[in-house]
Amino acid sequence: GGPPVARLNRGEVWSPCPLSLPPWDRCFPLKLKTEPTNRLSPPPIPMDPTSEPVLDDAVLMKLSIEERVAYERKHVKLGGGGIQFNPSEVRDDGGDATLDDFFGALGLAGGEGPIADDDEVEVAPGGQGAAQPAADGDGAAGEGGISKNQMKKAAKEAEKAAKKAAKKGAEPAAAAAPESTKATISLDPPTGTRDFYPQEMRVRSWLFGHFREVARQFAFQEYDAPVLEYDELYKRKAGEEITGQMYNFIDKDGHSVTLRPEMTPSLARMVLALGGKALLPLKWFSIPQCWRFEPVQRGRKREHYQWNMDIFGESSISAELELLAAVVTFFERVGITAKDVGLKINSRAVLSAVLDSHGIAKENFAPVCVIVDKLDKIGEDGVVAELLTKGVEEEVGRQIVRTLGLKSFEELRELLGGAADAAISELSRLFELADAYGIGEWLTFDASVVRGLAYYTGIVFEGFDRSGELRAICGGGRYDRLLSLYGSSTEVPACGFGFGDCVLMELLTLKGKMPLLPQNTQFVVVPFDEEMRAPALQVAAKLRAGGYSVDILLEPTRKVKNAFSYADRVGGDRVVFVAPEEWKNGQVRIKDLRAADNSETKQLDIPFESLLEKLKQLEI
Repeated sequence: GGPPVARLNRGEVWSPCPLSLPPWDRCFPLKLKTEPTNRLSPPPIPMDPTSEPVLDDAVLMKLSIEERVAYERKHVKLGGGGIQFNPSEVRDDGGDATLDDFFGALGLAGGEGPIADDDEVEVAPGGQGAAQPAADGDGAAGEGGISKNQMKKAAKEAEKAAKKAAKKGAEPAAAAAPESTKATISLDPPTGTRDFYPQEMRVRSWLFGHFREVARQFAFQEYDAPVLEYDELYKRKAGEEITGQMYNFIDKDGHSVTLRPEMTPSLARMVLALGGKALLPLKWFSIPQCWRFEPVQRGRKREHYQWNMDIFGESSISAELELLAAVVTFFERVGITAKDVGLKINSRAVLSAVLDSHGIAKENFAPVCVIVDKLDKIGEDGVVAELLTKGVEEEVGRQIVRTLGLKSFEELRELLGGAADAAISELSRLFELADAYGIGEWLTFDASVVRGLAYYTGIVFEGFDRSGELRAICGGGRYDRLLSLYGSSTEVPACGFGFGDCVLMELLTLKGKMPLLPQNTQFVVVPFDEEMRAPALQVAAKLRAGGYSVDILLEPTRKVKNAFSYADRVGGDRVVFVAPEEWKNGQVRIKDLRAADNSETKQLDIPFESLLEKLKQLEI
């Protein structure tokens, strides 16, 4: 009729039960299994409400053995004391927490543990009744609920610790080194940067795979350049934000260098380096990592990867059409539709006509474009205020901003007369050909799109989220005079776009299109024992030579359950058992973990010599 008593023998473990029951009533011992299982968390020892404040684990771990024994003799009883047992402090191998581990947490257990193999410990709930061995003698409970065996063990441990400390020239009972003397590092990457763990890396590889496949479909060639460039490559003196966002420094040779903030200038440098030997048009693409020191926000980090596609040597809008079609093709490949995303189209020539109509000097054109591109960020008043610094009167600035709100070619013609006829005609032709290309529904005219980089000269475009939740998804345009800025004696027509991965990931998540990409391994080879390790290596090598992805259990096992557990963890489709009997007969046994139980190919014994041929016959 009294409270239940939990009896623990060596080798037994605590097993968790529903949390709705009282702590001790909801726990019962299970025999420890030979194979590792998930770590079990034992229940906390009931606290004595009259006890003094309990030292936490971090403090206890810093005490010497003698100090811990003294503390535990005063505060700890197996039926009611004040120490919490945390198995994570004890077991690093993923196994269950045993009674040995429990006393190890008290600092009283060694290799053999403080309790004899045939001893039992009774623990009464709620602190009723101190723990004691089932038999009298040396194991009887001593002062404070600590048995003589435990005290003897603690004394031996203290003696060992003292000898070890003496050898190192330390004080015998010295506590652990203060936390401040330990070397520490931040486990987070620098602000605005990312770690790519295997799961994230699979998604990144999936994304880059789509970038590369679309580029291949449009006959572009891949290139790359150093992430470190001379910073003069980016200082175009047009008031661009990019010049203030560079990760630049003086290297040990005294050169001013920077981590590249964008790829297009590197591409221009490479094209110029060819010295006119390249046959035009060039159609190149890359997926560079770019760096900009700017505020971190949704879809924008300080480092990102950017898909670039560029065409050099083509002056007609055919080049822009190819780029726009590539963007649309990519969106369609990843499940994004024209209802999700649109492409705003404009021409720098339109803004040039607007500025000419207000008498603004041509040398101010590029700086004004940079300012106008900030409209979404700083608003109309902010743009007008910055235009004042360039000598543009306030009323003229407001007229420019109102012009940017126009949404049709007719409105532009009415406002500008014949000043922008050439630009409007080019835009109209672009939309006409886009319909023929099958991408017309993605395109919309927007006079406010000018792009913030000074080198754009003609048509510009920008991908946008129709729901309005995200910043620009991609952007690009024509930059016919970029090579001339870097010293080319002739003007080389060019256009291209950049497509950042950060905002794209946000878009895919927002639209529910982010893929689930678990780890996948086609075969997991399992050696039965150490003698089968060499044959298992032969099997793995043969499968890999056949082009399969193959993992091999590094520790041989006779237990099928262990093999299946590991295979499931690494996403294995099939397990290949290499066992003595089968190997003696020149065979291996293959178990299909994904096939139905009644499938004819669920389990097969296949000759090793013809393994690849048989798998091919089975279309595996």
